[in-house]
Amino acid sequence: MLNRKAITAILAVTVFAVSAGFGQGLEDNWNDFLHYTKIGRFDLARGFAQRVLDSNPDPVELLALSEANRAGYAILQRVVDVAPDAGLVEVSRKVLELIEQGKFIRRSDPKIIIEEIKRLSTTERGWLTAVKRLRNAGEYAIPFMLDAITDDSRKQEWSDIKRALPKIGRDAIRPLAVALQTENTALKAEIIKALGGIRYPQSLGYLKYVVENDASADLRNHAAQSIRRIDPAALNAKAATLFYRLAESYYYHAESLAPTEDAKFANIWFWDPVGRRLLREKVDSSYFNELMAMRACEWALKADPGFGWSIGLWQAAYFKAESAGIEMPNYFGPGHADAIVYATTAGPEYLHQALGRAIKDLNAYVALGAIEALATTAGERSLLFRIGAAQPLVLALSFDDKAVKYSAAIAIAAAGPKQKFPESKLVVANLAEALGQTGENTDLANEWVAEDYAVRAAKVMLKLVETRNRVIDLSAAQTAIINATKDSRADIQMLAGRILAYLDSPDAQRAIAAMALDENNAIDVRISAFNSLAVSAKVNAKLLDVTTIDAVYSLVSSQEADPELRSAAARAYGSLNLPSQKVKDLVLDQAKS
Repeated sequence: MLNRKAITAILAVTVFAVSAGFGQGLEDNWNDFLHYTKIGRFDLARGFAQRVLDSNPDPVELLALSEANRAGYAILQRVVDVAPDAGLVEVSRKVLELIEQGKFIRRSDPKIIIEEIKRLSTTERGWLTAVKRLRNAGEYAIPFMLDAITDDSRKQEWSDIKRALPKIGRDAIRPLAVALQTENTALKAEIIKALGGIRYPQSLGYLKYVVENDASADLRNHAAQSIRRIDPAALNAKAATLFYRLAESYYYHAESLAPTEDAKFANIWFWDPVGRRLLREKVDSSYFNELMAMRACEWALKADPGFGWSIGLWQAAYFKAESAGIEMPNYFGPGHADAIVYATTAGPEYLHQALGRAIKDLNAYVALGAIEALATTAGERSLLFRIGAAQPLVLALSFDDKAVKYSAAIAIAAAGPKQKFPESKLVVANLAEALGQTGENTDLANEWVAEDYAVRAAKVMLKLVETRNRVIDLSAAQTAIINATKDSRADIQMLAGRILAYLDSPDAQRAIAAMALDENNAIDVRISAFNSLAVSAKVNAKLLDVTTIDAVYSLVSSQEADPELRSAAARAYGSLNLPSQKVKDLVLDQAKS
C-alpha cells in the first residue's frame, strides 16, 4: 500500500507533466498530445490537445505537423472514432477540423496557385512539382490557369499550362464545363481537350452540347474526339439525355460528383461574359447536389426544350433542396420563387414525375410538396395520372408518412372523382384518420399541423357529402365522424355534424342530436348541431328515437332556454315532420285561453 509521501510524489510528477505543457510551442504540444494518446493516458492527452487549441494555431502549420507525422495523424483519426474518453474525442475532433481548414487554406490560396502556375514553365521537374500542387488546389486553380492562357503577355507559358490542364483531374470538371460558355474559340478548344483528357463521364453532356450546337466545325470535331476518349457510346446519345443522367447522379449524391470535404461549403461556378472569366458562388454543402441537379436539368432543357422529364426532376430537386431547411443561395436573387410556386405552374404531368420519384425514394418532403401542388391545380383526370402502370398519387395513399397519406387523400377527395377506382376505400380510411388528429394524438410535425389536417379532412368530407359523391363512400368513416362530434375543438364538432347530416343512418342522426342537446357544448356548437339535425331530417327523414325527440321538444317548449338555441331547436323539430299529436301538444302548451 502506498504511503503518503509516495502519493504526494506521484501527484507532483503528474502535475509537472501537465504543467510542462504551458510555455511549449505548437509542435511540442502536438507531439505530447499524440504520445499520451498512444500510451492510453487520455487525461493527459486531453490536456495537451486543449493546449493546441488554446494556442490559436495557424491551421496550415498544424497541417504541416500532421503531414510530417502520418502515423500520429492516423492515431488522431482513430481517437475520434473509438476513444472511450468523451472529452478527448471532443477536443480531438476540433483539432481535426483545424487540420482540414489548413488543407483548404493551402490549396485555395491564390498566391500559392499563381506561383505554381509560373513554376510550370521552369524545368521538367518544376512542371511535375507544380502539377502535383495544382492538382491539390483542384477547382481553385482553374480560373487562374484559364486567365493565364488568355493573357497575351504570357504566351511563352501557354504550352506548359495547356499540358497541365487535364492533369488537374476530376475536381477541375465543374469550372471547366462552365467555362465552355466562353466566346474565345482557342480557349474553348483547350477546355474541350482537357475535359477529354480528364476522362470522366460528367463532362459528356457539355461536350455533346458543343457537338450539337457549336457553329465551329473544329470545335465540334474536338468535342467528338473528347467524347470518344471518355465513352464512345455517348456520341449516339442526345445532349439532353446525357444532362438528365448527370442530374440524376447529382440528385442521388453519386460519390464521383462529391465536392471536397475540407470546407463546410461547396462551389457552384458561373461564367461572367463581361469579365470573360469564371466566378464562384459558395453554397451550403447540405444542398449542393440538389442545386447541381437543377442546373443539369436546366442544361437538358437548353439542349432540348421538349425534354419534359427534366422538368419533373428539376422540381423534385428544388423541393429536396428546400428540405435542407436553410436559405436558398445568393445567386437565386431577391424575389426568387419558392419550389411550390414553380410546382403549381409546372402542370400535373411533371408533378407526377416528381411524386413518383419521391415515392420510390421514400422522400416524404418531396412527395408532400408535389401532392400539395397537385391538390391546388389538378382535376380528377390529372390527379389519377399514370406513369407507365403506376398512379403516383394513388400509391401515395399507402406511403409510410401520415402527412403524405393525408394530403393524397384530401387531394383526391377534393377533386370529386366520378369514376370508381379500387383505392377509394383507402381515401376514406385516410380521411377518417386525419379527422381524428390532435396535438396529443399524432406523430405529425406539431399540433398545428395535426389541427390543419383534421380541419382539411373535415372540409373535404363535407364537400363530398354535399355534392352527393358516389365514388367515395363516407359511411365507412361514420364512427370517426361521430367521434369528432365529441371533439374539444368547436370547428371540428360543427363540421362533423354537418357531414353526418348527409349520412343515411340512425346513428348519424342521433349523434347530431346528442351534440345539440349536450349542455356541456358551447351555444354556437349546439345551434350548429340543431341546424345539421334539420338538414338530416330533410335529407333522410326522422331517424330519432322517442326519448331524443322528447328531449328536443322540452328544449323548444322551455321558456328559460337561450332564444337563439330554442329557435334552432324548433327548426330542427319542425323538420322531423312528427305526428300531429306532438305538434298539438306544442300548441296547447303555450295556450293562455
